[in-house]
Amino acid sequence: MSTFKEYYHKIKPFTEDLFLHPELGYKEFRTSKKILTELREINPKIKVEQFSETGIKTYLSKDKAKTMAFIAELDAVYAPTHFQADSETGAAHNCGHFTQVAIALTLYHHYFVTKAYQKLDFNLCFIFVPAEEYLDLDYRKSLRSAGKIQFLGGKPEAMRLGIFDEIDFGVCVHAIGELFTQPTIEINCDLAGFLYKKYHFSGKATHAGFDPFSGVNAYSISTLFNTAVGLSRQQFKDTESIRVNPIILASDMSTNVIPNRITVGTDLRCKTLEYMPEVARKLDHAAKGSAAALEGEVTIETEMGYLPFVQNRYLNHFVEKVFNQWTAIPDIIDNRGSIAAAGDIGDLSFMLPCIQVSYGGFKGAIHGDDFKMIDPEFVLQTFPEFLVAIFAEMSSNLDYSKFYKRTFAEYQELIDSMEGRI
Repeated sequence: MSTFKEYYHKIKPFTEDLFLHPELGYKEFRTSKKILTELREINPKIKVEQFSETGIKTYLSKDKAKTMAFIAELDAVYAPTHFQADSETGAAHNCGHFTQVAIALTLYHHYFVTKAYQKLDFNLCFIFVPAEEYLDLDYRKSLRSAGKIQFLGGKPEAMRLGIFDEIDFGVCVHAIGELFTQPTIEINCDLAGFLYKKYHFSGKATHAGFDPFSGVNAYSISTLFNTAVGLSRQQFKDTESIRVNPIILASDMSTNVIPNRITVGTDLRCKTLEYMPEVARKLDHAAKGSAAALEGEVTIETEMGYLPFVQNRYLNHFVEKVFNQWTAIPDIIDNRGSIAAAGDIGDLSFMLPCIQVSYGGFKGAIHGDDFKMIDPEFVLQTFPEFLVAIFAEMSSNLDYSKFYKRTFAEYQELIDSMEGRI
């Protein structure tokens, strides 16, 4: 029996348990504990480095000149209407990160049991990173205020801590939120970057029945702003995959008082950093104009989210080469181009070459109420074996002159420059 078939019987219930116990970013304490317990059961002598409250880093080897990181994300999405959402926190694993954890453990088990990592000409490092989803921001900002973190996203924070300083290239995997008739993977799918904006509209509170004439309705201002954003969409370049989704974050409205405070939040997704400030300017102008039109005021907060992610085509050509030799995975998506989804893998890819290989085996919309795994054998057994074949193909064939390495200081300089432009 192969290690993948053998371990499948253990990792399947482990994965199902993770699905039933989702946790939000920087709060993945139960998940992190389960991973540590499993890693130590596989390798009682394992050495781990813990970071950012719940993050875990461990090496299988450190004697080679170059090092690959296999990266798995720990957190869930805030989706309280998901059929398996946590009733107290609203967290739900409808982005598939729970399977990333399982795939990473399957790979670690295989390499440790077989010692196959010794045949690779690069080191293997496994990094379990918290807080990929950009949400629950008030809690994360409280961590920042307490000096526990500086970045709201898990990978940028790990970058700041030096977790990736000794890494030369990274491999991530991610679920595809589509239903396929047979096992399917995807490569070369680029992601948008985004920034996050808050618009605090203020007006004047008065009695809604007796004296609405003297009031300034902040809710009406926000409605006008939302309308302006909708009418502005034809001015956004189609090629930039612009996405904005304004939502009401906070208000203190009642039916007998003209509302005088309301906060609208939105992310602004964009394919390139060059065009992002232009869209931010348009949104800010719409907010200021809406406030002025109804004699109110607005204050604006802007925070850089994640950088765009352009997959490393050189590394992905090894994935495609192995796929062409395999029969267990019959379908590949390699021509989607870029999508408006985002992830902090974009930030890491600024520092070093990264790819994200995606995999089917799910049903329901990603981030939707019905998302779940339906083909565990493919996700937890076939796909990890496919990844091992890719790493074997990479070994002794990588041309490191095609790689690049930037410092965290260079990343910080880029982020600072973007925040200065928006």
